[in-house]
Amino acid sequence: MSKIKLLLDVVQDMRSLADSIQAFCDEASSKETEQTQKATTKRKTEKEPQIALEKVRGVLAEKSQLGFTAEVRAIIQKYGANRLSEVDPKNYKNVLEDAEVLGNG
Repeated sequence: MSKIKLLLDVVQDMRSLADSIQAFCDEASSKETEQTQKATTKRKTEKEPQIALEKVRGVLAEKSQLGFTAEVRAIIQKYGANRLSEVDPKNYKNVLEDAEVLGNG
């Protein structure tokens, strides 16, 4: 074999090795991104537990019995509803926060 043929074989092997390293890095990066996305989704899910309508209803009923009926109605209307059952569940946390201050100030 000639020296040129040997050099061409070495170059081909180096290209093949570079392609393999690139494929490995792409796969590792893809898995890392996927794991990061799963972890972020899991943290979001864990941070905001679902609040039950019954809990919100109980708190608002208690505040209403304490004489804050008009304020409770205003809180519900603040979230674009006429009744608590019409309030979007994603706003339950905010409704509870608004209701907590009733009677505390």
